[in-house]
Amino acid sequence: MLHHTPLCPAGHLPHKGGDHKWLWFPASLSACRAETSIVGGNLRAQPISPPVGEIPGRAEGGVPRRLRIFALTLAAALLPLSCYAAPSKADVEAQFEKWVQSDLWPEAKANGISEKVFQAAFSGITLNWNLPDLAPPGFPPPKEQKQTQAEFSSPAPYFNEDQLKKLAATGRGFAAQYGSTLKRIEKTYGVPGSIVLAIWGRETGFGAAKIPNSAIEVLATKAFMSTRKEMFRTELVAALHILDGGDVTPANFKGSWAGALGQPQFMPTSYLKYAVDFDGDGHRNIWTSVPDTLASIANYLVKKGWQRGRDWGFEVSIPEAVSCAQEGPDLAKPLSHWASLGIDRISGKGFPSGEMKAEGMMLVPAGRDGPEFIVTPNFYIIKEYNNSDLYALYIGNLADRIAHNDGAFQGRWGDVGKMLRSDVTAMQKALERQGYDVGGSDGLPGYKTRRSIGQWQAKNDMKPTCFPEATMKGKLK
Repeated sequence: MLHHTPLCPAGHLPHKGGDHKWLWFPASLSACRAETSIVGGNLRAQPISPPVGEIPGRAEGGVPRRLRIFALTLAAALLPLSCYAAPSKADVEAQFEKWVQSDLWPEAKANGISEKVFQAAFSGITLNWNLPDLAPPGFPPPKEQKQTQAEFSSPAPYFNEDQLKKLAATGRGFAAQYGSTLKRIEKTYGVPGSIVLAIWGRETGFGAAKIPNSAIEVLATKAFMSTRKEMFRTELVAALHILDGGDVTPANFKGSWAGALGQPQFMPTSYLKYAVDFDGDGHRNIWTSVPDTLASIANYLVKKGWQRGRDWGFEVSIPEAVSCAQEGPDLAKPLSHWASLGIDRISGKGFPSGEMKAEGMMLVPAGRDGPEFIVTPNFYIIKEYNNSDLYALYIGNLADRIAHNDGAFQGRWGDVGKMLRSDVTAMQKALERQGYDVGGSDGLPGYKTRRSIGQWQAKNDMKPTCFPEATMKGKLK
């Protein structure tokens, strides 16, 4: 029998001895004057205690019992939905336990998970109410976060110089400590050790970050009551396969608040596809084994298409006469073509001779008001790890610092990113009406939006900047 916490509590606690009476009120009074609970599927009024010494079965003023029962039944039928009981956390926990055994277990069993592993995985597991994006059953749905009035951020703070210096120094230390392992990894997978170290450093601080959460608890909570239940259910079943394979015990099966596992922060489905046993102990251990962690990152990249022997990209200087509206992976050209336009590496070094016939792509993440790049297809493979231009640039820069003791990008990030996303969305829609492909009206200036802005500016006899500007709002409608 479940007694739900009422939205409209009334009355007082029972007196010692458990004496009760039914509260009677005319139907004309507020329905929130009585507590209610769900008992056996029927709505019933909650009993409250009468004053000490009052005779049960008689209402104040001597109203007959049958009349009180009739009035109570009528009042309950007229209760507005807003006063019906909302579930408590205990109720939801009970639903969760039932879901685990009657809903999830049959699917796990059908997928080959043993009952022993399943029961061990869920031993002591309860819902984690501190996770974000939860939608508990029976609770009001979470409010959508409107982005129309949000500013998109300037890229500059992302490249925190103090943090990058510390990570680079630590990374160089690990490059020496694990030099032989990294050489074997590069020989096996073709991914430079500096790239692997940079991702390891960015994801979990070279394994120093604390990962305290039970992965099963996080994934089960989100599979049961998050805003993306189906996705996390798939990841939860994959997590059970990991435990069933014996690579890790439930006690050591740790992940982030988002369910990402171990030092490389793989989701369970990625673990099953890309994690490797590189230290030869028979287990794919991305929690405590550095060789397994580093090799798994490299294997992930190569399976996504990493091109052996190629760099990630180069910071360059693009002449004013060369349009910035030529960026994007769909406009790839040989590096020799870009060099023929007068595009040079900002370091003063030439492009590697082995790269000249290979394809490269222009990248101007802040338009003309920030560092400029020619990147290789490997840049977009890094984005497979985290689909962000800034993330991939961060990894590339950190890798260069580790491998070559390079410093920050020489191009300065301008004072961009102060427009509202709603304003950028309006610009994108205006460009779409004029036939430009902006890649979707989401208020974020991706490469298709930047490219379209540059093309529109050139067409309207404006100096192309390839980035949204406040001065464009009145002109681009």
